[in-house]
Amino acid sequence: MYVNNSRSSRCRVIYVAGPFRGKTPWDVEKNIRRAEELAFRVANAGAMPLCPHTMTRYFDKQCTDEFWLAGTLELLERCDAIILTANWEQSTGARGEYDRAGALNLPALIETAVNDEELAAWIRLL
Repeated sequence: MYVNNSRSSRCRVIYVAGPFRGKTPWDVEKNIRRAEELAFRVANAGAMPLCPHTMTRYFDKQCTDEFWLAGTLELLERCDAIILTANWEQSTGARGEYDRAGALNLPALIETAVNDEELAAWIRLL
């Protein structure tokens, strides 16, 4: 069986970035839910979201911040683009992810910049 592994035929993977930490457990949960909602928009638009918030939501404070930040940057390097929650600039980690995406020449988009139809069109152009 022939599998076409060209870039044009594979599913795009979009990294979802935004604040994780918060002053209270509820603040953390709200940040996770915001990222999760954006990840769902990405999926509905036709790409596979990579949302570290949801992958590690119960691991908070189990490892060092350095471990989590290094790991998320490694995940980002394997993605086709980054999308950021509206409040991404409040997060040191998300700002670092945005900077790293720029260094990797990954396309970046802020969730509030587009509606769902425009998001789907952006993904098709990747």
